[in-house]
Amino acid sequence: MARAGRRPGPSETREEIVAAARKLFAEQGYDGATIRGIAAEARVNAALLHHFFGTKQQLFVAAMNLPVNPLDELPRLLSGPPERTGERIVRMFLGLWAEPRSREPFLAIVRSVSGNEQAATMMRQFLTRVVLSRVAEARGVPPLRAAAVASQLIGLVMLRYVVRVPALADADDEELVALVAPVIQSYLTP
Repeated sequence: MARAGRRPGPSETREEIVAAARKLFAEQGYDGATIRGIAAEARVNAALLHHFFGTKQQLFVAAMNLPVNPLDELPRLLSGPPERTGERIVRMFLGLWAEPRSREPFLAIVRSVSGNEQAATMMRQFLTRVVLSRVAEARGVPPLRAAAVASQLIGLVMLRYVVRVPALADADDEELVALVAPVIQSYLTP
């Protein structure tokens, strides 16, 4: 008779799920990939995905090797005085890019979405459905304004960390916060 429960020995189930998720997110985009489809690809029960990752969003974060889950950061960014939201967003964003441990995965994503339509579709769907829609809703602004926040921040990191324009690459974070935060704030003010 077979024993109930986990098989003895090391388990690679989590890694197999992440590999299956990467594959299906890349092939089908964020919207097309489903928990059931990923579970089938990994040859596991869908309940295991929920056990290891909780939600599709958290599985996406793990599959893309993001150093932080944007959904975990949103409450902190959106709490506090509304007139300082732009400043909190810019500080957090620059802080993530300042650390080499978190910068590398972000650089890999930026480079992949700029040269690969599947990666761009996957990231666009995730940002639009999961992150930007929640920012727009929380601040009562149209989705276009939330997307403008993202465009400003991505443009900043592209020029600072990828292209390495000297004025931006050499700037102190506080200089950039003072310069960029008011622009971000203007997008978030209804």
